[in-house]
Amino acid sequence: MDSTRWKDSRRLVVMGVAGCGKSSLGQRCAAALDLPLLEGDDFHPEDNLRKMRGGLPLNDSDRAAWLDTLAQHLAAHPTGAVLTCSALRQRYRDRLRAAAPGLRFVFLSLTPEQARERVAARPSHLFPVSLVASQFDTLESPEHESGVLTLDAMRPLNDLVQATVDWMTQGATPAHTPRQEQQA
Repeated sequence: MDSTRWKDSRRLVVMGVAGCGKSSLGQRCAAALDLPLLEGDDFHPEDNLRKMRGGLPLNDSDRAAWLDTLAQHLAAHPTGAVLTCSALRQRYRDRLRAAAPGLRFVFLSLTPEQARERVAARPSHLFPVSLVASQFDTLESPEHESGVLTLDAMRPLNDLVQATVDWMTQGATPAHTPRQEQQA
């Protein structure tokens, strides 16, 4: 695989289950990298929002048009962008990769208990605690995929930002997932 395409890639998806901190990390990384932020939740169709607010999990068909929209927005930013998106299944990530060659992912990993606690702490968010289990049921870990950095979502936000920015700016190869970041 040609690692030069990863070195110059400035498109990033901050991914993981609800409550992992996608929005916080995405905002900070977009600012640090001087890239536009695409907040994935802002692109959900009203039917998806209604479903989630009602405590119903989204399925593949619910996510299809949303993922197409996100892919179009990534493709429209060839010089770079940071997207926040759960990207729970490999086929969802592959759909985004097809639109943005060299796309990288930061996977914010945490336990179901940690996710429930975090989601419960933000009662005004559209995503209820009752849906956390469905996210973990759907999640296909990206840790074995190229161009993925896995970080412990419970680390301090400043540490997560620094690890991500370093990874993006140092031209890491697609198979590089710094293990010290996972263990720290």
